[in-house]
Parts: sequence; C-alpha cells; structure tokens
Amino acid sequence: MQFKKPTKAELQAELKDYAVITIGLICYAFGWVAFMLPYQITTGGTTGVGAIIYYATGFPMQWSYFIINGILMLMAIKFLGPRFSIKTTYAIFGLTFLLDLFQKIAIQPDGTFPQLLGPGQDSMACLIGAAFCGAGLGIVFNANGSTGGTDIIAAVIHKYKDVTLGSMVMLSDALIISSCYFVFNDWRKVIFGFVAVFVISFVLDYIVNSARQSVQFFIFSKEYEKIANRITRETHRGVTVLDGTGWYSQNGVKVLVVIAYKRQSGDIFRMVKEEDPNAFVSQSSVIGVYGEGFAKIKGK
Repeated sequence: MQFKKPTKAELQAELKDYAVITIGLICYAFGWVAFMLPYQITTGGTTGVGAIIYYATGFPMQWSYFIINGILMLMAIKFLGPRFSIKTTYAIFGLTFLLDLFQKIAIQPDGTFPQLLGPGQDSMACLIGAAFCGAGLGIVFNANGSTGGTDIIAAVIHKYKDVTLGSMVMLSDALIISSCYFVFNDWRKVIFGFVAVFVISFVLDYIVNSARQSVQFFIFSKEYEKIANRITRETHRGVTVLDGTGWYSQNGVKVLVVIAYKRQSGDIFRMVKEEDPNAFVSQSSVIGVYGEGFAKIKGK
C-alpha cells in the first residue's frame, strides 16, 4: 500500500485535535485531583476502578487506569480504527501523566489531599468535580479522541447504534459505582457516585451536542456564484443551487441551500455580506443532519 503524504490542512487539523484533547485531559484530571479524590468520591470507568482500588489499598489510581486501558486498547484498534486508537493512546498516556503530576503537586506531607471546599462539602465537591470531568470528556470526544475505559465501549456502541454517548457511559458504569459500597460500607458514597456519573453524562452530552449543532441557510442573491464558491472553499460545506421565482416580481431567482455547523454561521454571514450586502438570508436550526460531512445515518 502506497503511503499518502498528508496535506498541510490535514496536519493542522490533526495538531488542533491533539491540542484540544490535551485541554480536555487537563480539565478531567483537575476535576479528579481537586474535588473527587480529596472527598473520596468515585465514578464509573477505569478511573473509577482506579479510584476504588486507591481508596481500598493506596495503590495509585493512575497506574490501575493505565493497566486496564492497555487491555481495552485492543478493542479500540479492532472496532474504531488506527486513527481513533492513536489519539486514545495519546489520551491514556497523557491522562496518566497529568493525574500523577497533579497529585504530586496537591498532596500534603501527611499523604492526604487538601479539601478545597472545606470539610463536609462532599455534595458540592461531587457536583463541581463531575462537571469538570464531564466537560473534559466532552472536549476530548469532540476532538475524535477518548480517555479509554468505558469511553471506548461507549464509542464503539455509539458508532453502530443510535444511542447517546452519555447514556452508554452511565449504563456501563453502574456496576463499578455500586461496588464502592464494599470499600466504604456507606451508601452515601454510592449515591454520590451515581450523582457524579449523572452530572458527567449530562455535561458530556451537552458539550458534544453543542459542538455538533447544525443550521440550515437559504440564501437569495444575485451573487450566488461567488457566495457558493466561497462557502465551498472556506468552510468545506456543500452548497445546493435551486431555481426559484419571485412571485411579486415574476423574476427568476437562484437560491443557495447550505447545511453547516452552528459554529460556522458567523463565517457564512460574513462571506454573504462581503459579496452581496443586499442578499436575503434565512437561517434555521435543524434537529439532525446525517450523511457525508456530518453524522452517519443510523437505524435500528
């Protein structure tokens, strides 16, 4: 097989993905070290397993996380392809490093972690820590990466079935959270764990869905060719040209139909204004967009 040299744009896109993944990992690791570990709160996933092992034995959670994910990576390679696996491998090594680094920075001389919110603030620590973790996961997923563990399982199922990532994470994590009762003999810890997973799932879905919200444009303009060329060239979105008739004037008109991500709306409006300030533009939100350039069509 002949190796295809990546273009400059492809390299820039890949570097951007890795930069975004790194930001997500920092957010996730901070949530754990600053809020979850000091208040002995667990969640699901391999980090949750690592946390339970740490609470029970003192064995560093990051190494449990790393070992378990070494096994699960075989699953990612088979079902999600090498590109996903490379980014997941990067995320696993990166998160292991960041968890270790943040713990070394935060740990006190007596071997405990400072409770930033003060003693007895388990509920607030649970909510804030879970929000950081969910945001971190969402950022990583939006960059086509994963932190491994049950994220890999969720991503595999999400690829073939019409289910949300957050729902799959919650289902696969229920057993892990319940098992922390045998460590603490305290149902409050189990409840905090389920609350944390719910918040993580909610924030994860919100981050992922917000980044993938789509909009539909109808653009009426005499400069339709210039506008269509710029949209195609600069946003890499397809443009469909329809023939219409203005009923009042009885004149023919060209209508551009564009489906794009919501985050691209500003760029499209800017292009239209630069080419034809008198253009008529209609923008509307769409519930779902499937096909080339967007999500894959899924069905039962």
